[in-house]
Amino acid sequence: MPAMIVDCAIYHEGRRTEGPRDFSDALERARAVGDSFLWVGLHEPTEEEFELVSTEFGLHELAVEDALKAHQRPKLEVYDDSLFMVLKPVVYEPQTDTVSTGELMLFVGDSFVVTVRHGEGAPLKAVRKRLESEPELLKHGPTTVLYAVSDAVVDHYTEVAAELQTDLEELEAQIFSPSGGRDTKDTASRIYTFKRQLLEFRRATGPLAQPVQRLASAGVPFVSAKSQPFFRDVDDHLMRTNESVEGLDRLLSDILSAHLAQVSVRQNDDMRKISAWAAMAAVPTMLAGVYGMNFDHMPELHWAWSYPALIVLMVLLEVGLYGLFKRRGWL
Repeated sequence: MPAMIVDCAIYHEGRRTEGPRDFSDALERARAVGDSFLWVGLHEPTEEEFELVSTEFGLHELAVEDALKAHQRPKLEVYDDSLFMVLKPVVYEPQTDTVSTGELMLFVGDSFVVTVRHGEGAPLKAVRKRLESEPELLKHGPTTVLYAVSDAVVDHYTEVAAELQTDLEELEAQIFSPSGGRDTKDTASRIYTFKRQLLEFRRATGPLAQPVQRLASAGVPFVSAKSQPFFRDVDDHLMRTNESVEGLDRLLSDILSAHLAQVSVRQNDDMRKISAWAAMAAVPTMLAGVYGMNFDHMPELHWAWSYPALIVLMVLLEVGLYGLFKRRGWL
């Protein structure tokens, strides 16, 4: 079996059976037996490798081009011989608190499902294993695979959203702690980085809403009408995830605004302190400047207590100014 093929099997009445290794023979057998379908899983196939698959299954050339190039938005396309859906699984790295996305394409047609995965995220081995343990569900055909994959991806969205919620709460606590948020440049950089993670997440979850809603409604070819309640459940989970992500984005914007206001208040406080100390320094400077001009006709110059009196006056004025600024919270 070529390296790009992760798994290939025929499912008859919900149970896995051994079949021909050739795609064409396996597909013909699945269609001839009835109540059967072929599921082929591929991982990052090249153009040459995927050409055989696309030819055997009669996949549309535009969908094949999208599957090979990747970097697609989540979408649902209906062609004459197949249904093409793009999902963007999300991977959360707890060590670096970063979000990355992969791509997962599904071709659903008459008695076949072809899944094409790009990236290391969202392997389908667990999904296939779960479906194989539930033959009553799997016997409903390719629609079941489309539902199970979509459900697994959206459920993982919920887990990632919860992780991001925890990270945001930690970031909020650090920024608004008494000792936090002092390094304005570093704090703004952390908020901006987190916002980029949310943007990457929203690119995966937001555009998927319309395709899932279409699957939950009637009239989509190659999708069983009995599967609509299942896709409505996926749509409900996705809607809650999107609402959660939007809430996180609004909260993050509020945190940024509050942080900037906090910085502004701190700067004003620093300016008040600087102004207060400058005013206190101006008083002795002014007095020393007046009596340092060395005029001949200054009555105080020949008075025996001039120097001590001037020093005492400076001290009293400084103490008075210090008390005044302290009461007003400038120091």
